[in-house]
Amino acid sequence: MNFNNVYFEKSVGNLRQFPSDKLPEIVFSGKSNVGKSSLINKILNRKSLARVSTKPGKTININLYNVKQMRFVDLPGYGYAKVSFSEKKRWSDLVEGYFNFSQNISLVVQIIDMRHSPSALDFQMMDYLYFKKFPFIIVSSKVDKLNKTQRLNRTIDLRNELEKYIDISNVIFSSATGEGIENIKSIILSSLNSK
Repeated sequence: MNFNNVYFEKSVGNLRQFPSDKLPEIVFSGKSNVGKSSLINKILNRKSLARVSTKPGKTININLYNVKQMRFVDLPGYGYAKVSFSEKKRWSDLVEGYFNFSQNISLVVQIIDMRHSPSALDFQMMDYLYFKKFPFIIVSSKVDKLNKTQRLNRTIDLRNELEKYIDISNVIFSSATGEGIENIKSIILSSLNSK
């Protein structure tokens, strides 16, 4: 599978705009500014196909990337405080509507920040995916920002924090070094073959 064969398809602010084909969907979910766009760019070996920003809340629609035999679905980040209540509700309705609407989800890549314990919203999202039986993995990002001792401590803590998600893979990822990227690609390909 050639992950480089990709183009930006469209930005969807309304589910009626969603393509009607049956392409398998790889969904990227996580808090605002957790590194979704950086992960997508790393998988696709592009520098800026998915827009990376230091400002949280940059992705306000669902962005779609056509990767030949599959579609990457970049969901808006959750948990960003500096937007209006109506905008938060729109994001929430859009994301919840997507999960209820799509029949093509092959895998959800749920991204959390390795440096911190998962937030209440992270747990809410992971619980939703787990209890609704969506196929998903957890990607712990920003590991390069930890020193060796911090990394070891967070690895142990994370094991305990995520223990209720039985059989869900947790992949440690760094956009700076590329650590974990081949593992993530392999899991994506396996998810396509298992459909």
